[in-house]
Amino acid sequence: MKQEPSPHCSRRTLLSAAALAAAAGCSGTRPHPGPGGSTSSAALPRTTPWEPGPGEIRPDVELRAVQLVEALGTWSRGGAGTAPARARTAALGLPADLAGQAGPLLAGADEAALQVTDAQYGGILADAAGVLVVCRQWRRTGGGPAVADGTTVDVRLARAQPRWTITALHPADPGPPAPRLPDAARSVLAHSRIRLPPAAEADIRSGTVHAGVLTALLHIADRYRMDVGVVRSGHPPDVFGTDRPSDHPKGRAVDVWRIDDRAVVDPATPRGLVEGFMRAAAAAGSYNVGGPCLLSGGATADQFFSDDTHHDHVHIGFSA
Repeated sequence: MKQEPSPHCSRRTLLSAAALAAAAGCSGTRPHPGPGGSTSSAALPRTTPWEPGPGEIRPDVELRAVQLVEALGTWSRGGAGTAPARARTAALGLPADLAGQAGPLLAGADEAALQVTDAQYGGILADAAGVLVVCRQWRRTGGGPAVADGTTVDVRLARAQPRWTITALHPADPGPPAPRLPDAARSVLAHSRIRLPPAAEADIRSGTVHAGVLTALLHIADRYRMDVGVVRSGHPPDVFGTDRPSDHPKGRAVDVWRIDDRAVVDPATPRGLVEGFMRAAAAAGSYNVGGPCLLSGGATADQFFSDDTHHDHVHIGFSA
């Protein structure tokens, strides 16, 4: 059931622009990828712990998820491997066995640094939640360069006392790059106004993203800059709390958490900016546009929707 929107259109002011630029090794743009989609530099960058901003629903839940991902994906020399990761997990008061589900976060290296760039809800209910933690990670072995990569982790939580607990981790699995990509995919990857985190970029490189998503992003980018959170991998297979398949794993949806450098969840972000973006997505062919604003005037009665899960991002879905 769709719920009425919260009284503001919002998204966290996640990191200062300077901190994010320093962590990404760039200034307002994606790092230039090297072979395999990675970037290299001489040393690990300085990262910043993620903190929820104003406008969040249950920020304690998001913070719980993020802190585990940060702990698993960050270590100094001597801290590599599953056993130290189990200890870091247990130190947060969480089941140590979760470290065995960390997947690419524990990829072999002598030291690693991780920067969470976004944390959005995959679903939020009274007693259960899913938080999609989008991150970049840098790993370094010996005296070699820091190699950059990253992933998105679907973190599942359950209500508990004194804090929510984490029950499972589902890291993104984008699949290998396709031997050939359509023109629209190459254009999205190269577009300076479409910012993609590692898992979303890998989704597009895999060739599994629907043409409607790609062409819509290009059309919307004529008017807006956007920071993408999730495309295909790293998203729950079903709409949270239901057995209804989500459009994301089919490559038919994209979530955007920042528009024109303004976070969707931030109460200071103009409502008209978010509404205009949602209407632009509908005009670009999306049959299912969700966000913090419940809009009227759609082509169908349910073209626009709003609920707690989508208070922090704009969902753009496409039919087959």
